[in-house]
Amino acid sequence: MLRLIAFSLVLAGTLSGQGFYPIDDIRAGQRGTGRTVFSGTEVEEFDAEILGVLENYSGPKSSIIFARLSGGPLDRTGVMSGMSGSPVYIDGKLAGAVAFMYPFSKEPLAGIRPIGEMIGGFETGAGGRSPLAADPLEDWREIAGMPRQRPPSANGPQGQFHPIATPVSLGGFSEQTLEVFGEDLRRLGLRPLQGSGGGLRQDPGGDLVPGSMISVGLIRGDMTFTASGTVTHVDGDRVFAFGHRFLSSGNTAMPMMRASVMTLVPNLNASFKLSGTGPLIGKISLDREAGISGELGPGPPMVPCAIRVKQADGVAASYSMELVRDAQLTPFLLQIALFSAISVSEPSLGPLTVRVRGGVEFEQGLPRLVLDDMYTGTGGVGQAAALSTAAPLSYLLRTRHSGVAIKAVDLEVEAQAADEYTDLVRAWLSKTQVRPGETIEIRFAAKGPGGREQMHSVPFRVPVSLPAGSVEVTIGDALTANLQQWRGLLAGRKARDAAATIRFLNGLRGSDRAYVRVWQRKRSLWLHSDKLPSPPASLHAVLSTPAGRGAGALAELSTTLADLKVDGLRGVVRGRLNLRFVVTGS
Repeated sequence: MLRLIAFSLVLAGTLSGQGFYPIDDIRAGQRGTGRTVFSGTEVEEFDAEILGVLENYSGPKSSIIFARLSGGPLDRTGVMSGMSGSPVYIDGKLAGAVAFMYPFSKEPLAGIRPIGEMIGGFETGAGGRSPLAADPLEDWREIAGMPRQRPPSANGPQGQFHPIATPVSLGGFSEQTLEVFGEDLRRLGLRPLQGSGGGLRQDPGGDLVPGSMISVGLIRGDMTFTASGTVTHVDGDRVFAFGHRFLSSGNTAMPMMRASVMTLVPNLNASFKLSGTGPLIGKISLDREAGISGELGPGPPMVPCAIRVKQADGVAASYSMELVRDAQLTPFLLQIALFSAISVSEPSLGPLTVRVRGGVEFEQGLPRLVLDDMYTGTGGVGQAAALSTAAPLSYLLRTRHSGVAIKAVDLEVEAQAADEYTDLVRAWLSKTQVRPGETIEIRFAAKGPGGREQMHSVPFRVPVSLPAGSVEVTIGDALTANLQQWRGLLAGRKARDAAATIRFLNGLRGSDRAYVRVWQRKRSLWLHSDKLPSPPASLHAVLSTPAGRGAGALAELSTTLADLKVDGLRGVVRGRLNLRFVVTGS
């Protein structure tokens, strides 16, 4: 409440002092002046001819000022990526920020976001739904081979106004990174530029003013990932920019840096500013549909991330960086950074085996999230490794448990140019009928790299209390074993707190083992992330009610009698074998 009152006083002073041009007074034929940077850090002017106002453009009470721009290089480049946020003044009063464009337009036609919309929602901290704010289970769906809902493109159809794509500069990343993630980035309304936008050798200096360039950092260090745009308005230490969303992440904490334009790149679709990143000057704290805002001063806390890649010839590469601390962004950025570290060290084509070891450390005594696993194949291995490594962290952060603060991410990668599979080829039982209390041997053959078969035997003692009937045996790989867990997650089962979620995630199976599940076709129950394999009838009746389901109970159509893992297999295990035996009367 105090923040709202304070902002209201500041906004009232701003309106009466500097003055904003009311949207209701804007008419076709008016002339305005805009400010932006075309080279270096010098703010230059351009002209704006007002063509009209598009009302209720992106929602109720949301308008866009339609204008034709001219002056400087705009006749040659048109409206450029990087101009987002360029302020436009009418009669010396701020009317809004350049924020929209037509792709492939032969004229520099622009949509201007009214300044009232950029300023008006600041006190609420309101943010739209981010394209990154997918269901927490989306990554698991992709890993399990299920359809994944891709976020809709942030850019509208051709022939319509849409937000100017934000140029993002990727430094220190492999070329394959842009090929693999480029489409995802473009769907977010970003324009990825490989190898551009490096750090400035000199501090551009000077005050930050309307029309200045800034960069928003997502990754800093040996790899850099920054987005650039233009400042619309500065009110004391408060900065407003872009005129449209960056990632629509609402309340956030991203580094804000100075930026300098190195050159302009004309393009038939949309030209762009090629810029470099300067020193840290503050943080972006709000990212919403009408623009971003932040404060000048110290930067936000970041997530330290270290990735070490060891190749078969003993050569090692180390990468040290910081990631934005955000529930949606941190796992996505980790995925991109890990993929780049793998792909820059190993060929993108041909067989490849990747083993990842490491994890995530948390504050406040939470257990460590273990991210160990192995991946192999003849294509897309690095992408699978990056997605599968980031998926548990993504799920944990998106469950929104309280008290989850990342201390550091540390990963070690071993890669070799060969695929290593072990296939489960056949299985049998020492006997097919057994009495309660007796032991049965579950045996299977696995064919490892090179075609050599290995025999494995797993004993199972039938519980004395087990009634007569059929018992199923499934011998499978990690995907088969984890599918039972994923089904529970997809059905809405959720651990009661962050520590329980981490323990659950750490219990997911690794790919270099085989797993034996002994089970019956009999109903069981889950309560949060804890399984109740043989609940009493009274408890089953209570937890199966709507009230029980609302409290976190979930019915399952099978009961697990034993869940065993088999070590000593080489490479990634694949396959599934099914057996059955009968328990006779005692």
